[in-house]
Amino acid sequence: MTPATKARLIAAVGFPLLLLHGHALHAAPNATEGAATTAPAVERMPHISVTTMGETGSPVILIPGLASPRAVWDGIAPDLAKMHRVYLVQVNGFGGDAVGENAKPGVLEGVAADLDGYIRKHNIKDPAIIGHSIGGLLAMMMGARYPGSTGRVIVVDALPFFSLLFDPGMTVEAARSFAEQARARTLATPLQTATVTTDPGGIWSITPEGRIKVANWGNKAAPAATAQALYEAMTTDVRPELAKITAKPFTVLYATGAGPRAKTIWESGYAGSPAKLVPIANSWHFIMLDQPKAFHAAVHDFLHEQ
Repeated sequence: MTPATKARLIAAVGFPLLLLHGHALHAAPNATEGAATTAPAVERMPHISVTTMGETGSPVILIPGLASPRAVWDGIAPDLAKMHRVYLVQVNGFGGDAVGENAKPGVLEGVAADLDGYIRKHNIKDPAIIGHSIGGLLAMMMGARYPGSTGRVIVVDALPFFSLLFDPGMTVEAARSFAEQARARTLATPLQTATVTTDPGGIWSITPEGRIKVANWGNKAAPAATAQALYEAMTTDVRPELAKITAKPFTVLYATGAGPRAKTIWESGYAGSPAKLVPIANSWHFIMLDQPKAFHAAVHDFLHEQ
């Protein structure tokens, strides 16, 4: 496996820390991201918390990726809230939140179940679910396993089986060993509380500013939650379930930073599925940071597609 392939694997699961290069940046678990003078109400569940924006319009649910807070959506959520009721999910253990139940096995299934319960409790009709990275994997799980709680589905730079980035013939069992190593290494990484102010490198974003932002988001993620979610993302294959996603449209945005190979990877990963693939040029994993105009346009088209 080449170093570039290794880096792309970790980027694809949204982990903004170079696990395979022997360092990570975590902050104290009580840190907060973008705290406002008057914080919006937050509803907390065992695996997630949810806050809302906007009062009217069709519902949109936004799910960030691994080690990422809901602030990932700061560039688009206020605009969406002008025409939609927006629900911002945050996985417990990320964004400075307490870990809750997310240090134990069952993180992804627990997040999906919590979100389904929240949707039913609040009688949210046919929400569009937009997920980045692991959030995209969760959006697909919602569409396949909880169709009654899912309207449209848009996946942002995520494969239905992340470990395909090792090998197009990868299986869950073959991926398990590397996933266990990644989980152990994440748990063993010492906490660091320093704010990142210089470019940490990596392929999370095409700009130094984007990479710094992503690193500081990762700083606030609890290692226990990150480690378990990372392991589960690398050993979860929803390809057999994609045909169950009846939500339309079902759209996948993918970054083209890997060049022509990106098209091959994504087309292979979604082969035979009902997904519509949309490339976003000149971007890496955090498309919303790298190409905000193209990202906004793609989301607008998705929400208004008939």
